[in-house]
Amino acid sequence: MTAAPARSLALPSAFLAAALSFPAAAQVGQKLATDRPNVTILATGGTIAGAQPKPGEVGYKAGSFSVESLIRAVPGMEKIAAVTGEQIANIGSQDMNDAVWLKLARRANELQKDPNVNGIVVTHGTDTMEETAYFLDLVVKGDKPVVLVGSMRPATAISADGPMNLYNATSVAASLAAWGRGVLVVMNDDIHYAREVTKSNTTSLQTFVSPDRGRAGAVLFGKPTFYAKPIERHTSGSTFAVPLPDKLPAVLVVYSHANAGRELVDAAVAAGAQGIVLAGVGDGNATAAIIDGLAAAARKGVVVVRSSRVGSGTVARNVELDDDKLGFVAGRDLEPGKARVLLQQALTKTRDVVQIQKYFDEY
Repeated sequence: MTAAPARSLALPSAFLAAALSFPAAAQVGQKLATDRPNVTILATGGTIAGAQPKPGEVGYKAGSFSVESLIRAVPGMEKIAAVTGEQIANIGSQDMNDAVWLKLARRANELQKDPNVNGIVVTHGTDTMEETAYFLDLVVKGDKPVVLVGSMRPATAISADGPMNLYNATSVAASLAAWGRGVLVVMNDDIHYAREVTKSNTTSLQTFVSPDRGRAGAVLFGKPTFYAKPIERHTSGSTFAVPLPDKLPAVLVVYSHANAGRELVDAAVAAGAQGIVLAGVGDGNATAAIIDGLAAAARKGVVVVRSSRVGSGTVARNVELDDDKLGFVAGRDLEPGKARVLLQQALTKTRDVVQIQKYFDEY
């Protein structure tokens, strides 16, 4: 579905100058042939496409507007890119699922190979945006920018933040400086790397933060500035999902708290989980009952990853718990949701905990 006239590609002089300092983009610079970069927006719904039943009401229905409506709501976007839109899904991100992930990833990979596309934007609800972003970071193959964007206020709200966020996200996707940096998240003038970003507040516009390593950059009125490049493997450097599977392995998260028993661990095993992520207290720890349950699961071949519910910091191997003895994987600084995403991908390759620990050390 096209919201703006499709155009053959070309790079203006500013883009060509940027390409000289970024090899991956320079290699494709000769293929691009119009006065504006082409950006494809893949819409999945979320608050950015949400509508309130009545003006001023707190509640709203996510995914009420089409991608064409979102594009029309952003004045001046045609000046930064020739934009086309496709509706992949139209759901609240609390209902995001593996099937939509795989559909989204397949389309993103097709666009990575399309010489007439410079960048990709994904509109998405904020609740699970960080998980979708990290999933795409592991399975998208290519250096073209993939930028996730959403909003904290629905489209019908007073001072909705969606249009400016979408404008900025499109400008990042159109920027050669974004090439080769992996999947990005753009919200409230900030640029984040998929691996680092997390939602930190239920309602604030300034909800997305990268607590351990900081932002990837900033984007002000459509002009992005980037800081340090990501360290871990991603996108074109990732070995995962080649080709994409028809179904992802079952991985469940068990939350630790005071006086917790092992019932949830046993239920996860009974449900057929191939992997369990512990959202542990402190440095990925839990009650003796939970640890006993996880150890029993590991002996049955279920891969167990320790992560922390704290929100920042690292879960180091063999600290507080003997991972070698218990057969566990240390999740490092991945929060539980992202540890689940990486474990899903790891399980498509192996069930060997030594190799899976290597994946957690590299990605």
